[in-house]
Amino acid sequence: MKKIDRRSFVTSALTGTALAGLLPLASSPAHAQGNWPSKPIRLVVPYPPGGGTDVVSRLIAEPLSQALGQSVIIDNRGGANGIPGCQFVATAPADGHTILLVLPGQMAVNPALYKDLPYNPVRDFAPIIQLTSFEVALAVNPAVAARNVNELVALAKSKPRGLTLASAGTGSAGHMAAIWFSMKTGVEWLHVPYKGAGPAFTDLIGGQVDLTFATTLSTLPHVRSGKLRALGVTGAKRSAAAPDIPAIAESIPSYEFTQWHGLVAPARTPPEIVARLNAEIGKILQSAQVKEKLASLGSEVRGGTSADFAKTIQADIVRYADVVKVSGMTPD
Repeated sequence: MKKIDRRSFVTSALTGTALAGLLPLASSPAHAQGNWPSKPIRLVVPYPPGGGTDVVSRLIAEPLSQALGQSVIIDNRGGANGIPGCQFVATAPADGHTILLVLPGQMAVNPALYKDLPYNPVRDFAPIIQLTSFEVALAVNPAVAARNVNELVALAKSKPRGLTLASAGTGSAGHMAAIWFSMKTGVEWLHVPYKGAGPAFTDLIGGQVDLTFATTLSTLPHVRSGKLRALGVTGAKRSAAAPDIPAIAESIPSYEFTQWHGLVAPARTPPEIVARLNAEIGKILQSAQVKEKLASLGSEVRGGTSADFAKTIQADIVRYADVVKVSGMTPD
């Protein structure tokens, strides 16, 4: 596998503003109906239940329903790296009644990974708001003979591709964190992609696979119950949510990896609806209950404007195109 240094990885993230902006999509001349929302809102989650996306979507859905006076129905459409869920929302009516929870995997990794992607992250979606910034945790089945990062590296190097790495899918947050780890250490393992974090954790806990990189949101509950052993977190320092778990950077200098959750709507969704969703969800993110819940699971609220989120997406499109190219990553 080719090497990539951290300077290249970080610098590429800063060049995204050179791309065509996403904002014109959110400023379509279409006009919102005065009685919006007139029916339940469908919140599409492009992963099965049981992972970090499930936690975030449920934290948002109930208070958003109360704020808008309509039910917010979570629609899990997992599989194929989130492509079916994204395609569904990209072709949904742009009336504000269908929104999509996304991660960099859907908005930035998939465009670099698939030549015939059936949606375009710039053309087909209007950014609403960034919800979180989160770390990833490295966890192993307790039967794995490694109690820290250095021991795992030694074990993996002693039997290349002998350890099985579970992920929520090719290009998922955990998979990208694992690729960055491999680039830094030279380890090789057998990647086993699943349709989401839920089924990946089922097999990891059952001992069918050895390790995973997954969001702290979905990992920490299993660690705290004793079903998994956490070896590290991917932030620059230890997480306030789990200060007993070392940062991987303590063993691998300069290793750092964070990602985000966000919401988008179909392109040409009326700008006044996008603005209303941004405002209401921004309030929800500032509630003490949501902040405390996310913080307890190693995630921070973000919020901000639709324009802020558009810039984040733009930067990551360039960032991950670079990572996919240099790593030689291909769809499984």
